[in-house]
Amino acid sequence: MEFDMIGPAIVMGLGCFASAIGCGIAGMASHAIMSRVDEGHAKFIALSAIPSSQSIYGLILMVMMKNAIKSGTLTGINGIGIGLIVGLALIASSVYQGKCCVTAIQAAAKQPAIYGKTLVSITIIESFALFAFVFALLLM
Repeated sequence: MEFDMIGPAIVMGLGCFASAIGCGIAGMASHAIMSRVDEGHAKFIALSAIPSSQSIYGLILMVMMKNAIKSGTLTGINGIGIGLIVGLALIASSVYQGKCCVTAIQAAAKQPAIYGKTLVSITIIESFALFAFVFALLLM
């Protein structure tokens, strides 16, 4: 068994864990709102899927970390550190993004015209996941 691959597995696992939580939080809100309104369901579903991007960052980092470890430019222990810290950042980002999507779903249900404006705060939270992703790349 290669213990060097623990870091890439951690970042992938935590990225998926994060996305599942964030999408679950927003998905529950979209279900509740869709039961009360007759149109605009696609917008609510789209909002509930936004936190899924953290799993993509985890996947990309997993592949890049695996390659860096195999090539000798990243040690296994450094990979664990990067995977754990970035994974925790992805969890925080996804949970709060999911919560922000909940309020966006609620607001857009009440006033459909503000749907686009609600995306601003959601993308600000997304930027923190991107920062963690980029910082991980710089450390490898």
